[in-house]
Amino acid sequence: MPNRSTRSICWIPTWDPVHHGVGLEHLLLDTESADAVVLALDEAQGPFRLRYRLAWDDAWRLREARLEAATQDATRSLVLQADGQGHWQDGDGRPIDELDGCIDIDIWPTPFTNSFPLWRRPMAVGERREFRMAWVCAPELTVQPQAQAYTRLAERLYRFESLDGSGFTVELPVDEDGIVLDYPGLFRRAPDPR
Repeated sequence: MPNRSTRSICWIPTWDPVHHGVGLEHLLLDTESADAVVLALDEAQGPFRLRYRLAWDDAWRLREARLEAATQDATRSLVLQADGQGHWQDGDGRPIDELDGCIDIDIWPTPFTNSFPLWRRPMAVGERREFRMAWVCAPELTVQPQAQAYTRLAERLYRFESLDGSGFTVELPVDEDGIVLDYPGLFRRAPDPR
């Protein structure tokens, strides 16, 4: 959990073998909000920019997400509001019933949102928990429920599993605040210049 009032964190995308290391995410993190910009390349749509702003309550439950994604062809926006109890609405206040039961958000492409379930429900080493996430995919800004699991392997190491049938699993090292350092094959943390 963030123990400082403000942090600046950067990740470099590494998922595209043709453009390995091209792009950057810059995240400004406060105790109950985050503001980030991601510059990346998508195989199908080319370069894109994603801006997201998240706000949560003091129990690490997401309350609002504002996202905007821009490609050469289109700019899309998405506003999600959550009550912290598993009920979601769009920016116009209409319920999003398919997200019922989701407490946390997981945004592609950023490793930051992997921290929410770890902060909200701390685990003992060896413990495994399953979560139902509101999964947002950029640059399309689609949202759907997705089952995921985390297992705490060591003090600062977790195994992530996607339970969507793909079999995807990865080990995620985290820093002292529970924020992903490196996401093997997808992101690596940029060194802090200080």
